[in-house]
Amino acid sequence: MSAAQEAGSEVRRDGLHHVAPGREALIGSRGGRRPGRGGEVVPPAEFRSYYGRAVIKPPVWKAHNIAGYLFLGGVAGGASLLAAGADVTGRPGMRRAARLISAGATGLSLAVLIRDLGRPGRFMHMLRVVKPTSPMSIGTWLLGGFSPLVAVAALDELSGVLPPRAANFVGPLARPAGLAATAVAPAITTYTGALMANTAVPVWHEAHRELPYLFGASALAAAGGLVAAASPAREAAPARLAGVVGSVAAQVFDRAVHRRLGMVAEPLTGGRPARLLRASRWCARAGTALLAASAIRPSRALDVAGGLALAAESALTKFGYFHAGTASAADPKYTVLPQRERSDAAQ
Repeated sequence: MSAAQEAGSEVRRDGLHHVAPGREALIGSRGGRRPGRGGEVVPPAEFRSYYGRAVIKPPVWKAHNIAGYLFLGGVAGGASLLAAGADVTGRPGMRRAARLISAGATGLSLAVLIRDLGRPGRFMHMLRVVKPTSPMSIGTWLLGGFSPLVAVAALDELSGVLPPRAANFVGPLARPAGLAATAVAPAITTYTGALMANTAVPVWHEAHRELPYLFGASALAAAGGLVAAASPAREAAPARLAGVVGSVAAQVFDRAVHRRLGMVAEPLTGGRPARLLRASRWCARAGTALLAASAIRPSRALDVAGGLALAAESALTKFGYFHAGTASAADPKYTVLPQRERSDAAQ
């Protein structure tokens, strides 16, 4: 007896299978609604995994390290762009604030990254090779080249406390270094999104189109807010504009992720990720309103309140997406069902 007959079917002369009554649910277990006995509709097969275990391993990254690195690295890149703009347009107060924020965020981002790696030698080990196909490798080299540039620019703002010889050495290099950092800054703000999308974690991988732009816009919002908060009110107009534009763009890309991912976006709408992202939206509304009011009537108090709100928005967004990715990796359906849908569509 053939395998088809054992399954309750017969092989016709044209090579097709004639399924015996009552055996429809055993054929085509991929799903879909098929007619059953008496014309009733057989529901699609339910998803199952091996003992309910995850198909992929959840990320081993620690949330407070890597999500903090995503936030701080974005602030560093965005602030360096604003510092260069302030330098070119003659805004010394805003330039000073942006350079110091950029250098401080860069140093902290390196610290939390090395802490997650375990020891500094591992970061240096990553500089031994360059892999153009690896966002981690490219990001390490970008950060390694970006850090000394923003450090030199920031040291010029502290020339009053430096030894005269060091101040004379740093002074002529400050503007070229700050302008050179702007060539790397856009990649610094967006490559973390590409890095996360390059993993197999469902929420991050499926959002590969929007995630770099979302992270870049969120970084611009945080950098603009913090620079506006630390700058003189009369010079902070470009920082306010950057913060508002970045915040609005981040919300647009966040909504695009929710719409396009469909079922895979469920981890973003429940539990801790949902609470974090809901709080980030409220911070975005408050921050944009406060900075818009300060743009009409400049106020240092409004700049500080609005800037801190936009910085909180960015941090909450990065933490929300990090935890959503971890949740999606733990549930096998977010890995298997999208693959099954793509396979069925291809067939």
